[in-house]
Amino acid sequence: MATTKAFEPKFMKVGVLTAALQELTPRSVRDPDPDRAIEEWLDFARELGASYVQLSSALHPSESDVPAEAMLDPVANTLDLRAPFDKARAKRVLAAMQSTGVGVSDIGYFDNMLHDDPAIRQKKHDFMLRAFDAAALLGVDAVCGFVGRNQRHSMDENLVDFEEQFVPLLKAAKDRGLTYRVEQCPMPGWTTGDNWHNNIAYAPGPWIALHRICEKHGVGDQFRIHYDPSHAILMGQDTRSIFQYLKDEGYAFLIGGFHVKGQVIDAKGVSAWGYGGQTMERGDWKNGKPSSNAADHGNAWKKQIVFSEH
Repeated sequence: MATTKAFEPKFMKVGVLTAALQELTPRSVRDPDPDRAIEEWLDFARELGASYVQLSSALHPSESDVPAEAMLDPVANTLDLRAPFDKARAKRVLAAMQSTGVGVSDIGYFDNMLHDDPAIRQKKHDFMLRAFDAAALLGVDAVCGFVGRNQRHSMDENLVDFEEQFVPLLKAAKDRGLTYRVEQCPMPGWTTGDNWHNNIAYAPGPWIALHRICEKHGVGDQFRIHYDPSHAILMGQDTRSIFQYLKDEGYAFLIGGFHVKGQVIDAKGVSAWGYGGQTMERGDWKNGKPSSNAADHGNAWKKQIVFSEH
């Protein structure tokens, strides 16, 4: 008679992305004291009962290529890397982690690593390397972000861009003992252009194609996915089918982390525009070209049906 093993639940430790409450520490306070925001977030996470924070970083508004008024949310640089994160800064943050009992699960820097402008792309890569260095100093084993997309190239051309431009980042991560986990949001509203998939690592098919490239260069273990079911919902997918597909294809190991938040299907928006979202008359174009007012560019996010007008 076959015996069955008793169910043994394994509980996930709960963490919070610091970008979720970006003004916990006002910019007027955190700009002159760049590690104050981390300390206050660790204290707040302890109050919430969270075990970890996912420490968000981004190019400061004074350095970003995207005007702040074009974004839906303020710039999420809880980890301020205008100046390199050195051993002295790490010592201060590690002390706060120890006193609060809250850890850092990973550092998140969500930007376009395949930007078509070489100078802008290099700036983003240099910043990512600073995030890698900060992770290493804090004893964090992963950095989370996007791959992005070269807007001037086709998807197949972007595979070449990935091999030439992104793989070196993975080699730098490997040198520091890090894993790079890609959140799979397609980022449809990232630009005023018609491309919907602006982060090429948006679904299992692309994940596998990208991982095969990584394996060719000895960095397969550095490329993992930070799965967020809300983005699957946005693309009309369901989590169970995605996981089954990965298992059937022998790539279940690619899921290296989870990032969970709410997503509401706007039935009226889907009826009007489908899952691709609003394609015209969004307000981000004026007189047949992208609006000169950066604030209008936020309307590009209507390409997500959740933002369709009611």
